[in-house]
Amino acid sequence: MTGILIIDKPGGLTSFGALIRVKKIIKQKKCGHTGTLDPMATGALTVLLGGATRFSELLPDSDKAYTATLRLGTVTDTLDITGKVLGQNEVTAKRADFEKALGQFKGKIMQTPPMFSAVSVDGRRLYELAREGKEVERAAREVEIHSIELTGCDEESNEYTIDVSCSSGTYIRSLADDIGRALGCGATLTALRRTRANGFSVNTALTLETLAEAVENGTLAERLISVDTALGAYPAVKVTDAQAVRFSNGGELMTDRLGGAKEPGLYRVYSPGGTFLGVGENRADGNLYVKRVFRDE
Repeated sequence: MTGILIIDKPGGLTSFGALIRVKKIIKQKKCGHTGTLDPMATGALTVLLGGATRFSELLPDSDKAYTATLRLGTVTDTLDITGKVLGQNEVTAKRADFEKALGQFKGKIMQTPPMFSAVSVDGRRLYELAREGKEVERAAREVEIHSIELTGCDEESNEYTIDVSCSSGTYIRSLADDIGRALGCGATLTALRRTRANGFSVNTALTLETLAEAVENGTLAERLISVDTALGAYPAVKVTDAQAVRFSNGGELMTDRLGGAKEPGLYRVYSPGGTFLGVGENRADGNLYVKRVFRDE
């Protein structure tokens, strides 16, 4: 079986743990996932089956969307509620203060990855160092917050819920921490749900339970997203029969003999009959080179 599933990852499972559950339910060994979620987090997890795993790095690095709840006044070592509490601070901020603070996080901002993250420094994962009680310098990186909106507020418990649309690579835990710092009281993340990943909404996702039901009633194939659909952000080019054979065997194609592949970049390649052949890259030398050949595995 080849294709892509959007799974609604439950809380309490790592992304890898959720993938193992998927593999057992559908009885398929060749599976992978993109866009790791923390165990505490729930929501959209992209799972690739069979031949789709060959395209994991080519899936458009699209924006993500989240619903997050943070608690003002509480500071933890992991920047979320699962960590060790480092401090409980007085909170004087109210809803109006919170909404005003959000404004400074819209657009392109610099963000420092949290110590409890998979970022590597000198060959070591930050979370490995953090578990050893070590903290190292981390280079700040530019991320973009496309929108950030307050959607829930409980001033009595100092908990605020926000909807965030952001570039890939944004750490919502770090965003919560930065908001707390801006308000002068600190904050920690108490809940996180990814609502969009790789261009797909969590509203279309399968829970592990509904996945099992789809397998049982024989409707799983109807829920699969095709590889070329997932790669829809790339323009398409159609080749001749002879070119299709050459491409499928790993050979490059001269772009001046192709229609629609004039600009540099990645293209979805199709046979004359509309069969998806894979992804090619148009380079400056005037050739379309094979990036990945599609095989139904």
